[in-house]
Amino acid sequence: MTPFLDSEAGRETVRGFLHTATNASGDGFVLTHGAGANCQSPLLVAVSAALCGLGFSVLRCDLPFRQQRPHGPPPRGSAERDQQGLRRAVEAMRRLVPGRVFMGGHSYGGRQATILAAAEPELVDGLLLLSYPLHPPKRPTELRTAHFPGLRTPALFISGERDGFGSFEKITSALRLIPARSKLIPIAAAGHELLTKRNAKELPAMIAELASDFFRLEKL
Repeated sequence: MTPFLDSEAGRETVRGFLHTATNASGDGFVLTHGAGANCQSPLLVAVSAALCGLGFSVLRCDLPFRQQRPHGPPPRGSAERDQQGLRRAVEAMRRLVPGRVFMGGHSYGGRQATILAAAEPELVDGLLLLSYPLHPPKRPTELRTAHFPGLRTPALFISGERDGFGSFEKITSALRLIPARSKLIPIAAAGHELLTKRNAKELPAMIAELASDFFRLEKL
């Protein structure tokens, strides 16, 4: 794992950490964080290390809003810049690996990844979405699915059974809007953060294996 910085005049800076696999498969992931975290969140670090152990190169990056302010949620109107930052991170990963590139992240980061992929279907080969925030807590009618019918990128959703941002039933129903291949994996006894004291040792490896198996089908 090494610090990563890609700065280019007039474009969003890519800042984060690069995990380079010793048994590299040639494929790579770009992963980013939720609204209240950064790329050093325990979940992202652990999942990135587990994916790297399976042969994937992984770039976990800070979204532009987090580069501008070290704490607090994204300011109003930051989503487009954050999507541009993710696009730049994907471009950087494309220069680093010869194979497929996947994109995703936790909560807000995963949501921005889906919006970007819906707008640019050829950008990445698949999406890994950890705790997709289907709706704000206690506001189940405010669904964040308007872009789902345009999502033509294979997507793996992994969510805790106790996630207040979307129940298993509601997310399952929402996935029917997506024309691409998609799948939801529930994590027992987990909330929005996914990691718990009980699952911290095995969950990252399980997520990496699930992602590897799901995206392996795209080669068939």
